[in-house]
Amino acid sequence: MPYVAPDQIKHAKQMDLLTYLQHYEPQELVHFSGNVYTTRTHDSLKISNGKWCWWSRGIGGRSALDYLIKVRGMTLPEAVMRIDGQAVVVPPVPSKARETAEPRKLLLPEKNKSNDRVVAYLRGRGIHSTLIDYCIRTGRLYESRDYHNAVFVGLDLQGVPRYGMLRGTWGKRFAGDVNGSDKRFSFSVPARVKSTKLHLFESAIDLLSYGTLELLSGRDWRRENCLSLAGIYKPKKNIGESTPPAALTQYLKDYPQITEIALHLDNDAPGRLAAETIKALLPSTCTITDEPPQRGKDYNDCLKMSLGIRRPQEIERF
Repeated sequence: MPYVAPDQIKHAKQMDLLTYLQHYEPQELVHFSGNVYTTRTHDSLKISNGKWCWWSRGIGGRSALDYLIKVRGMTLPEAVMRIDGQAVVVPPVPSKARETAEPRKLLLPEKNKSNDRVVAYLRGRGIHSTLIDYCIRTGRLYESRDYHNAVFVGLDLQGVPRYGMLRGTWGKRFAGDVNGSDKRFSFSVPARVKSTKLHLFESAIDLLSYGTLELLSGRDWRRENCLSLAGIYKPKKNIGESTPPAALTQYLKDYPQITEIALHLDNDAPGRLAAETIKALLPSTCTITDEPPQRGKDYNDCLKMSLGIRRPQEIERF
C-alpha cells in the first residue's frame, strides 16, 4: 500500500467535494436546485454550503477526502493520492451505456501563471533548460495551478492532448496519470526531421535525461524520435500471451517509417525483463538494440552521476 505523508493528508483535506467533482469528475456532478448538487451515481447524496450528506445511508462530511473514503470505499492513501496527485489511482468501471454515450475526456489540471517550480525541479534533476523550454513551448510540459505539479502531456498526430502524467515537485514524491488519459499517446518528442529511429524509455524524466546527455555531448538531441512508455512495462508470465506496450504500438502505427528501435529501459530486473519481452514481440522488420544506461539504475541516475548531482534517497522513480 502506498505511503502518504501527514502534510499530504492535511493538504488533501482542504479540498471540498463540490470543487473536486467540478474539476476532476464533472460527469458525476448533477445540479439539483439553487446551490444544491447531487451525484449521478447516488441521487440521495446532496452537496451544499461546503458539506455533503448521503441521506439514504446517514453519513456525511465536508471534504472530498471524506467522500472518497466513506462513499467510494477507497483507502486513505488511495484517496489522498487521487486528490493530491489529481490522478486516477483506481478508476471507476463505467457501464457500457455510459462508455458509449460519454467517451472519456482528458481532464488536464489548470495551468499555473508561471512554470517556475517545475523548471526548478527539473533543473535539480539535471535536465537542460533547452529541453525544458522546448517542452513548455510545444505544450508538452507545464505547472499545474493548484498543486504545482509537473504535467507531462502526450499529443496525438494532430497536436491534441490525449495523455497526461503528473509528477509532484514538493514533499513526498508521487506520480500518476491524469483522469481520462489514453496511454497510447504518452509523452514523446519527435525528431527534428524525418527519422527512421525511435528511442524508447520508461518515463518522461528518463527521456529528457537522455536528451540532455546527447546535448551535452555536442549532438542534436532531436535528431531521432523519443517515446516514453509512461511507466514500467509489465509483460504477462507467459510471454506468448503478452502484447507490445500500447504507446509503442500506436507510435509505430503513426510513424510507419520507423525501422530501428533502441531500448533504454532500466538496469533492474523489471527493466531487463521488459526489454527482452519487447524484443521478442516486435516484428523482424525492425532492428532492435538494447541500450540501458551505462551507469546507475536509469537514465536520470546516469545523467546526475555525469553532472555530479547527488540523488536524494526520498526521490522515487516514475
